[in-house]
Amino acid sequence: MAITKRHSLRIAAVGVVSAASVVLAGTVASAATPAAAASAPQATAAKAGITAKPSVTSVKAWQLFRVTGTATGMKAGSKMVLQQKQGAKWVSLPAATPLSSKGTYSLGVKLGLKGKNDLRIVSGSTASPVFNVTVR
Repeated sequence: MAITKRHSLRIAAVGVVSAASVVLAGTVASAATPAAAASAPQATAAKAGITAKPSVTSVKAWQLFRVTGTATGMKAGSKMVLQQKQGAKWVSLPAATPLSSKGTYSLGVKLGLKGKNDLRIVSGSTASPVFNVTVR
């Protein structure tokens, strides 16, 4: 079996997670220690999430509609990008907006690909649930 770079990285990641699990298992009994309290904020910061809601579910080709939502666990100014499923791939469209200081965003969108469009909002490695807009 040939070992690819990706496969090697997965093996390394599993090893790191396994080692961390062993270390954490030893600290379960002392969960009230300052070290355990210090790691708690990191766990919540890693829990990023995005919501997305289109203003309509059906539009004419190239008709403007809005996608609004919120993002948690992200910095203000983070780039919120619209992606469209094209075949088996997610393609970033030229529609992006920064995240506000309140954790909200609003994005104007025009689509020309007729039919049911699977869409999502992405920022970094975090993506919203998929939503659909039909272009007629």
